[in-house]
Amino acid sequence: MDRETLGQRIRALRIRQGVSQAQLAFPELSDSYISLIESDKRVPAPSVVDLLAAKLNCSATYLVSGVSEDVVDELRVTLDYAEIALQNGAAAEARARFAEVLANADAVALPEMLHQARWGYALALEAAGELEEAITGLLELTEEASAEADLDHWAKVHVALSRCLRERGDISAGVQAAEGALRHLIATGADSTDAAVHLGAALLAAFIERGDLVRARHLAAQLVERAERIGTPRARMVAYWEAAYVAEIRGEYGEGVTLAERALMLAGDGEDPRNLNRLRVIYAGLLLRARPDQAARARELLNRVRAEISASSAGEIDVAWCLTELARAETALGRPAEAVRLAEEAIDLLGDAPRRATAGALTVLGEACVRLGRQERAAEVLTRAATCLEEMESSREAAQAWFDLAEVLAETGSAGEPRMAAYRRALTCVGV
Repeated sequence: MDRETLGQRIRALRIRQGVSQAQLAFPELSDSYISLIESDKRVPAPSVVDLLAAKLNCSATYLVSGVSEDVVDELRVTLDYAEIALQNGAAAEARARFAEVLANADAVALPEMLHQARWGYALALEAAGELEEAITGLLELTEEASAEADLDHWAKVHVALSRCLRERGDISAGVQAAEGALRHLIATGADSTDAAVHLGAALLAAFIERGDLVRARHLAAQLVERAERIGTPRARMVAYWEAAYVAEIRGEYGEGVTLAERALMLAGDGEDPRNLNRLRVIYAGLLLRARPDQAARARELLNRVRAEISASSAGEIDVAWCLTELARAETALGRPAEAVRLAEEAIDLLGDAPRRATAGALTVLGEACVRLGRQERAAEVLTRAATCLEEMESSREAAQAWFDLAEVLAETGSAGEPRMAAYRRALTCVGV
């Protein structure tokens, strides 16, 4: 059944209360203007809607939507509960509550609430590991979003889409999503904004996962320059964080530690806990590589992060990265058996899909197995890591993984052909 129009609701309420058009209009409006509104020939401004709602003893929301204030309050409480559940890591509960709002027939008449529910539902799907459904929802939201109407939200939706595509293993699509959005901002003159920095960070992450380190380093320098020009702490924090990530991948660990420390100093109390914990994991990983004597400090930080993400909206990727770096710390501290347990827990979380996080966990597992003298197991997992990276087009990291495998095969006394095949795969990955 079709809903009443705004004008029809105003007329019905006026008649029910025994008020004439002239009485409703006086003294701010004219009775002819009220007549035009009631016949849907004029759309009143929000200020006029507020005025008429006060005169008719109802809410402006009811006049616009036809949904009673009780129903609006109930939907708002459900949305608030869903948001809290998402922040606390209860992804399934958050998903159920957002779905409850989406299934409510009255939500169609409340576009802002409906959009909030769809956005939250997509994030809950991501947190629950339901990437296909999350991507479908985010694609719809990107088509509807407007950079002109709400630049920050528009950027967040595109960043989330790029992130989910990468988490699914579709790195090229992740690059396209972030690159296309950033190109739009540059074309419209909105490149000197926090939104542009966030999109640049998403593109940078995609470049890194694809193994495109030349473009990643160039973009990281641009991000830092742009963020320092903008000057906001948030933009600078994101830029330093991503530049630290690039330094880590390039093996420039000392520089990465410095950049990560700058980012942590700028992270305010209002920072998203999920983002803050990601930064802490990167920082701990850099400490392990640049300052091996501080492995115990890195492990302490990672254990704190692990406790926090267990009670947050962190997805499986975040948890797996934390477990992987913890495994690396345990190996550095001479506890390879514990490292094996943590790395295998990370791998179980991630499943069989080709992901950079999976390859990272497999690599750490291989190193721990070598320390335990389990060379055959190390060769098996390093083969999986290298194959995973090749499937993801991450050529440089794949080459390193094949090289590491060849070294392990040499230690096992393996026949020459498997070892030479691994070396050849490493050379092929770097185009030799």
